[in-house]
Amino acid sequence: MRVIIRDDYEEISRAAARDVARLLNSKPNAVLGLATGSTPLGIYRELVRMHRDEGLDFSKVTTFNLDEYVGLTPSNPQSYHYFMHEHLFQHINIARQNIHIPSGTTDNYDAFCVWYEQRIVDCGGIDLQVLGIGSDGHIAFNEPSSSLGSRTRLKTLAKQTIQDNARFFSRPEDVPIYAVTMGVGTILEARSILLVASGSGKAAAVAGAIEGPVTSMNTASSLQLHRDVTCYLDRGAASELKMVDYYDWIDEKESSAPPTVPRPHLLKSPTGVRQSN
Repeated sequence: MRVIIRDDYEEISRAAARDVARLLNSKPNAVLGLATGSTPLGIYRELVRMHRDEGLDFSKVTTFNLDEYVGLTPSNPQSYHYFMHEHLFQHINIARQNIHIPSGTTDNYDAFCVWYEQRIVDCGGIDLQVLGIGSDGHIAFNEPSSSLGSRTRLKTLAKQTIQDNARFFSRPEDVPIYAVTMGVGTILEARSILLVASGSGKAAAVAGAIEGPVTSMNTASSLQLHRDVTCYLDRGAASELKMVDYYDWIDEKESSAPPTVPRPHLLKSPTGVRQSN
């Protein structure tokens, strides 16, 4: 797991967006896993800018979103369908048939979740998954105590998540209590993962995810088991980490290395596993 700490939210958003852009430039038909909420907004703004000003091409890209509230139609301003179209899809040249977002209004959730999992497989798997992290350490809507082997499914939201998301709704009682979400096991099958976190309100969850034990009580801690994870944190989100000096030291050494010197996080073992801390 590579930990990169920057001074503010805009810096980490730009850095994460550059990682996405590098993937698209090397693999134009990449499959992206996307997140919603306030955390990835800066990434999406930068990707839209890159598309507009630098010609970043999304014409062959396929996307899969992590989750959607149950009961909200795609036209509902609080739905994740609406969010993604408002903040990203309508501003780039992505083919509409290549966009996949879980349905919050299907008649058969079990069948839909099986189809969603199979659709990811049929598209070749997710190349890069963008993640935020909840204040209780959840990724997607995999609340504390979720199985670390879970797949796409219907999930009851925790009270903390409902409280955290109430700011997006007119009334707290309007926040849905169910969602369709990719599972932890589904997320861990992505080839690479970007976790982005901002603000001191996420600091405890981030510390548990990066330096704590692997536990279902902080589902983001499962990322420790993945071979290719980059965490972009601002100083607030990193404020409870014990090894900040070490992460900064690694980042400094890699950033100052001559281009001819391979950076450790990019080295491949004979089996293709990235070597990192």
